Amino acid sequence: MTFPFPVSLGSKLAVKSLGYPVLTNTKRAKKEDCNVIIVVGENQNIREFRAHSYILRARSPYFRSALLKKEFQSTFIASADGWITSSDNAIKFKKPNIDPVVFEIILRYMYTGEVDLTNTSGMNVLELLVASDELLLKELFKHVQDYLIEKQKNWIQKNFVLVLHSVFGLESYILYGLLERNDLQIEEIVVWDSLIKWGIEQTPGLGIRNSDRNKWNNRNFEALKKTLNKFIPLIRFVGISPSEYFYKVRPYKAIIPNRIHEEIEEYYYKGNLPRTTTLPPRTGIIQKIESCIIKPNLSSIIINWIERKDSNYNRNRKDTVYNFDLIYVEIVM
Repeated sequence: MTFPFPVSLGSKLAVKSLGYPVLTNTKRAKKEDCNVIIVVGENQNIREFRAHSYILRARSPYFRSALLKKEFQSTFIASADGWITSSDNAIKFKKPNIDPVVFEIILRYMYTGEVDLTNTSGMNVLELLVASDELLLKELFKHVQDYLIEKQKNWIQKNFVLVLHSVFGLESYILYGLLERNDLQIEEIVVWDSLIKWGIEQTPGLGIRNSDRNKWNNRNFEALKKTLNKFIPLIRFVGISPSEYFYKVRPYKAIIPNRIHEEIEEYYYKGNLPRTTTLPPRTGIIQKIESCIIKPNLSSIIINWIERKDSNYNRNRKDTVYNFDLIYVEIVM
């Protein structure tokens, strides 16, 4: 799938609007015109890319800051951040943490404003998400995140712990934003299990050598609670069955904030919906409706009315799935 970015973002995304040429193929650039060499990858998977500093500066705040800091010095000295001089006096930059396949996508985006992820693996899409955040490519990051969740949902389900590890290496708000999304099509108990596994590995004093909760003391539970504190409220506990809650969630009740724990206990034992912790289900039940009147988050309410259920009932995969078809479209000329 190719993402030509929206016209409304053209002033931010189109190199042409900045007065620079848009290159449909970066290989067309003459070697002598490129004053930046970027070496990406490591071990046997290393590639060298040539680019124009003015393109990199215009498209990426990361490169803008780096180039303005170094480019106007009369000499370049090898340093920890990877900048060195090359034999042809071009600025050379090493990024061993970015895969060559991923950087080629990024470079093409910076020159053309388009991204084609049709034949890109789920792993490379995830790596592209991480790299676009590192290079401060906000629009690219948003579109890649949408693509990963909407088009790679099966891969996410199979590799959710890996996804958690990857996005937590970025700013914490990214992991928060991922778990906050309603269109993350994955069973809530899978989210919980993966979050717990990830939290144990991230918490000092736990990890592989101390992963058996039956051997933990209060200090261990408090440490895990501190690690997961901001993410627990994003769990849709009403999307977890009573048996799953009893065997998989309840053993970790010590890490759940008291207010949330009291509400979910009341839900499972009395059937009362949580008053402050109810979030929409993210199992794909929310319908996307191409309408200016009916918003997507209202579809579950309409379906609940049809089935004579409470409008706040949280639907799951066991419930009937409905499709909404738009029967009238007005085209304004």
